[in-house]
Amino acid sequence: MKVHGKAYRSIWPLEAGKTVGIIDQTRLPHRFVEVELRNLEDAAVSIKDMWVRGAPLIGATAAFGVALEMARDPSDASLDNAWEVLHATRPTAINLRWALDDMRSRLSKLPLEQRADAAWQRAVEVSDEDVACNESIGKHGLKLIEEIAAQKSPGDTINILTHCNAGWLATVDWGTATSPIYHAHNKGLKVHVWVDETRPRNQGAGLTAWELGEHGVPHTLLVDNAGGHLMQHGMVDLCIVGTDRTTAHGDVCNKIGTYLKALAAHDNGVPFYVALPSSTIDWTVADGLKEIPIEERGGEEVAWISGETAAGDVEKVRICPPETPLSNFAFDVTPSKYVTALITERGVCAASKEGLAGLFPERVNATA
Repeated sequence: MKVHGKAYRSIWPLEAGKTVGIIDQTRLPHRFVEVELRNLEDAAVSIKDMWVRGAPLIGATAAFGVALEMARDPSDASLDNAWEVLHATRPTAINLRWALDDMRSRLSKLPLEQRADAAWQRAVEVSDEDVACNESIGKHGLKLIEEIAAQKSPGDTINILTHCNAGWLATVDWGTATSPIYHAHNKGLKVHVWVDETRPRNQGAGLTAWELGEHGVPHTLLVDNAGGHLMQHGMVDLCIVGTDRTTAHGDVCNKIGTYLKALAAHDNGVPFYVALPSSTIDWTVADGLKEIPIEERGGEEVAWISGETAAGDVEKVRICPPETPLSNFAFDVTPSKYVTALITERGVCAASKEGLAGLFPERVNATA
């Protein structure tokens, strides 16, 4: 996608084996800052402190983190340490573990002298595969938007609600939930996106609104709790969200507040779609509520909010009394019964074990 007219990915190789470029997403939308990752520690900090975020991008960054460490020391001990250091950064997104397992499995079979080059090549492949995967998700999701457009009067706007940021900033390119939107917009369909602000980190306000604006997609920012009201008044045609982990039975773990949007959509007959690459499916988990660990982040994200002042300075301000007890659950789980369908790189399916088995029989059989 483009930033000020220049094509960007959210992560890109610079000097092979030595540096990787990323966008510091904590500085958006007020500042566009590129950062170089030079070693394992840089990669770990970028994930933990959310310079990069979004399950697919976290996985790609972890792959490059392993590659940077292999360039320094390709030993088994170093490979195992890289896995442990990076895996400890974020507990919820399954892509992180998937990428680390993939890298360790491939590299552990190779002689030490081959590991650095192989690790770098595989990290690049992980990124390229994510781009192709998300583009395919967009093409399958486009068909759903076209079906809704066909039911409306010619020229009517298709209103889509999304939550958090499942855009190209959360992946390597295209995004998951936004990919169908970008495909529809590029095709000339009249789409408009309702963008949840997504407290407490405001990824909708700071990231989704920013990237949609850069690409020229009509959109409106709204407070998190307005979605149900819009649905009650027929102002939402469909919801599309992303996911950080989806179970083998179709339960969806996503940014906190997703569950409430799904309930409102269910009550108002609004289709609720979840867009995801298959790498986000945890085939070892059946019950999302019981088995998915929910990350609890620091309370400062709830108590403090950053923004740009009238003078153009970016500052943080406290929005509650200093002594206020704080809670910050970062994700929630939406049971599969509230998900209309899953949009994957292989097509659209029911949010169920049977639906996923139809698209990914080899994965279901391998974990049966």
